[in-house]
Amino acid sequence: MSAERPTLPPVRLHTEAELARDALAAPLLARAVRLARWAGPGTRVGAGGELVDAQLPAAAEHLGLGADEDGAAEASEAWRLAVDTGLVEVEDPETEPGADRAVEDDSDEEGSDADGSDAEGTVTAGENLALLTGGSPQDVLAIWLDGLEAAHADATAPFFDDFADLVGEDGSIDFDALDWDPESEAEFLDGVLGNLYLLTVSDSAAGDEPVPLPALAASMIVPDDMGEPTDDILEQVSDAMMRLDDQFRVLEPIGIVEYQPVDEALLAEEGEDATPPADDDDVTRYGMVKLTPLGLYGVRARMLDAGVDAPAIGDLVGKDADALLGGIAYYPEDAARAEVQLWLARRGAGGAAAELLDAARGEDPQAPLRRLHCQQALALVGAEAEPAVRAVLDDGELGGLARVWLVELGAADVPAPPEPMIFWLAVDTIAAQLEADGDLDELQGLVEGLSGQHSGFFDEVWRVDHPATADVLEAMGRLHSDKKLAKDARKAAFKARSRGGSGN
Repeated sequence: MSAERPTLPPVRLHTEAELARDALAAPLLARAVRLARWAGPGTRVGAGGELVDAQLPAAAEHLGLGADEDGAAEASEAWRLAVDTGLVEVEDPETEPGADRAVEDDSDEEGSDADGSDAEGTVTAGENLALLTGGSPQDVLAIWLDGLEAAHADATAPFFDDFADLVGEDGSIDFDALDWDPESEAEFLDGVLGNLYLLTVSDSAAGDEPVPLPALAASMIVPDDMGEPTDDILEQVSDAMMRLDDQFRVLEPIGIVEYQPVDEALLAEEGEDATPPADDDDVTRYGMVKLTPLGLYGVRARMLDAGVDAPAIGDLVGKDADALLGGIAYYPEDAARAEVQLWLARRGAGGAAAELLDAARGEDPQAPLRRLHCQQALALVGAEAEPAVRAVLDDGELGGLARVWLVELGAADVPAPPEPMIFWLAVDTIAAQLEADGDLDELQGLVEGLSGQHSGFFDEVWRVDHPATADVLEAMGRLHSDKKLAKDARKAAFKARSRGGSGN
């Protein structure tokens, strides 16, 4: 029943049906689908599956794009996505009848096609094309994730003006000349997306707002302990901004982000030296980016594949109460409540209450936090939980919790707790808050409130047989604003440790 702190707060995702609709509406995938339906046996593609140059104008026209280089480039990009996601299947010409003849013709200029291609493949509809209309939302999202992978690869690919300069005499490509490390490029972009994800899922209203590109770039470049950034750091941030500007322009059509690019007029004004702004008035001109709901889904999927703990609300719905209380142990309050509500919706109230109470038992370090979340979960069950709660009134670990819950419910005939149970519950309550790393002001108020309810509190509480007694008393000694009572708490902590090693 131990709980581990998740790396990231839980994300509240849209339903798979909603996400699938968003995926189908993503401009790049929508164009890829249109081209896949447009293609046929007569569609001419090169040996790598790309549309030959002579086909690009027709493809661009079919998509309603301009009859210029930009239109051709966008049509080519959409076609590549159709190939990468299995919407079309391209048969390599080398595997077709007559392939040997095609290879022989490669050495003869007269054997080349009019557009410069040496050999062409054939195109058929891919199996995934039918899945986009006849499959499940999960099928659609799986295809979209393949598209995201392809877009991510394009975003981190190097840019060069003249490909011919990279080709050696033997026909091989000199990747060293690109000064490009594909792994570090991918890691940088994933780090940026991870930071953007964290800002979005954090428990604050800021997650709904777009993030300025300079701030996002700085999050990857400026050391946490640096005060005023140096000129060198600012230059690195500027370079990172321009890289991200190019990358987000590539990623936006797949639907992962909403992006306001860097103002091109600004680049012209500054000679393409986009130094980060010194004031907030200009920040929007330097680019603004926000993850879409589909982007949250996609980035989380990439993080899960990389082994990152990225929980989502609803992950625990089908699990038992042990997994629920352990899983939500360190969730923000709103997220924990939402997870519990989904979990309860799958169960009968009475049985759920008994299961929650049973899972709340234990002496491990997370047990007090489980009991706190159990009490909060029972409040969502309501009066139907009363029989299960009354059944544990005499339980040493749950009796105090049960009495508090019944009183808050307004139930009649709630037995008064014996004094040892009062002190045990006080220790357990503070232990839960310490484990949760709660707000210090609230914790201080809790400490002073509980100790003030009972005269001679510290003369008695050190005797409590609770695994966290000594640790709780030491914390009370640090937090209590009354110096005398703080000293009493530290003395009580020493007595607790001396009587049996409590808290060790």
